[in-house]
Amino acid sequence: MNFKEFFAYGEKVNGYDVRVLNEREARAAAGILFVGAFLALMNGVMLGTAVLSKYFVTFFTIDFIIRVIQPRYAPSLLLGRFFVQNQIPEYVGATQKRFAWGLGLMLALPMFYYLVIDFQPNPIKVFVCIICLALLLFESAFSICLGCKIFNLLKKEQATHCPGGVCEIRQKEQIQKFTPIQKAIVIITTLIAFYGTYAYFTKLESRTVFVKKMSKLFLSQKALDELEYQKQLKEFEDDDDF
Repeated sequence: MNFKEFFAYGEKVNGYDVRVLNEREARAAAGILFVGAFLALMNGVMLGTAVLSKYFVTFFTIDFIIRVIQPRYAPSLLLGRFFVQNQIPEYVGATQKRFAWGLGLMLALPMFYYLVIDFQPNPIKVFVCIICLALLLFESAFSICLGCKIFNLLKKEQATHCPGGVCEIRQKEQIQKFTPIQKAIVIITTLIAFYGTYAYFTKLESRTVFVKKMSKLFLSQKALDELEYQKQLKEFEDDDDF
């Protein structure tokens, strides 16, 4: 392989007018990273240690640096290739994937600094981590590349060969459409899921550090003040000096 070909982004495939990447590998890699990020976040919240998070964020940052430079050597993509190597490739344009992964790198760099280089307790880190989880989930579970959609909004030349063919103008097949009853089922299911999450964190007894922390995020300032008052009252009543 010559020097010029090494830095050529994406692969040449017959029948495609642009360089492409295998979306199946990208989705598998996103799933792998999602599991790692989720475990790191839960480890930090429930056990109060950032050791696993430091290792994961270091790997995540290095992986995305390699993705932006030359994805054929990115560790997570190679792991993804291992799992989907017997599946028919789904080719997508390399340019928009590079842009999306560049956004991922922009999220990874501050996380790397505040977790690995100069560790600081900062709620922004948790927020960025949740954003990363959401992006990885959308790509791995639904094949939705949000970075690719941002690429289309910013670039005059629209991307081609997007995951699921969403860049190409076409009509939905009948099986892809929703009937009124199906729409109602989706809406009701979503509302129940949101209410169930809210009820779980606010109405059930908090038995773990994670649930206690998440419960406070869902409470209003008035409820937090009442909770603090009840805590102080209980400490006063339990004081043996009175």
